Amino acid sequence: MHAHRTLLLVGLGVLLFLTGLSSPAAAQGYFDQYAIENILARQADNLNDLPEVYYEYAVLDDPSGNSVVARDRFYQRIGEGSSETGRKRSQLVELLNRQTVENTPLGDTLVVPTEFGLDFRAYSPFPRYYPEAHRIKKLFVIHKTVQAFAAYEYGRLARWGIVNTGNPDSTATPTGRFNFNWKEKKRVSTMSPPGEEWTMRWVFNFHAARGIHIHQYSMPTGGPTSHGCVRLVDADAEWIYDWAEPWQTTKGHMGPSSGRGRLIEPGTMVLVVGDDPEGSPRPFEYRAQYPVLRRVELPSSPYDVPAGTNQQEMWDRLREQRASR
Repeated sequence: MHAHRTLLLVGLGVLLFLTGLSSPAAAQGYFDQYAIENILARQADNLNDLPEVYYEYAVLDDPSGNSVVARDRFYQRIGEGSSETGRKRSQLVELLNRQTVENTPLGDTLVVPTEFGLDFRAYSPFPRYYPEAHRIKKLFVIHKTVQAFAAYEYGRLARWGIVNTGNPDSTATPTGRFNFNWKEKKRVSTMSPPGEEWTMRWVFNFHAARGIHIHQYSMPTGGPTSHGCVRLVDADAEWIYDWAEPWQTTKGHMGPSSGRGRLIEPGTMVLVVGDDPEGSPRPFEYRAQYPVLRRVELPSSPYDVPAGTNQQEMWDRLREQRASR
């Protein structure tokens, strides 16, 4: 990043902080899920090789007050003079800010990373290693406060991404410890209004009694908004569908009905933690000179998270019985 642009961004950040305008606007928008697939798919060979990423302020501004010109100035700024490069980089900026450039008002602030093109895990608010989960083959964490998920393999971060959880005023996503059970590639939501079908893809259930799933769906840029389920970007939903393990039964059934065979083993552990944010999540702390990514603090042990269902309590008793043998 060029020194003169760094000074410009930091200077603008200080000015906005001092005038009380450093937080991004709450304008609603939707992510282009398919445009960001390549960002989410980047994987470094070694997690330890990922650099520490720092962040700066950038403002959508134009002396004439033209929002189109302001966006182009922003693209050139983060693209180091190239609007085309800047538009591609802006997809990462939108993911990190939970805010589209198109819906950011003139004069408002966005946070930009000092490095682009990295493995997406380099920008993660979750720790890259979760030592307390090093004995667990696969662990899936949904953090409601930051509206994001993390997938761990033996305590190592395999992937993370953004989510929309349930509306806390009516249909909040339940917190607790669960397990993935059945899954379906395509399912019509039972909450669909008359004469309309809400189609969900890459559906993976973790609360059979309430019918709470993770799935692909339209992704608003704001905070919790669903009817209790957890919305994911298409690329993330498909990856988790293939990555996570469903429950095992005597008949190998993986559908929504548990009556086709006796349950033998639970699926991948799921932790739903954190409090619902008030409005949109705030992924950054806005300081005078630069923004700082808010880091997630995970439970000291996955098993410290209370069981979320009677079924989970049953698995706990079975696990304790096996450990005592």
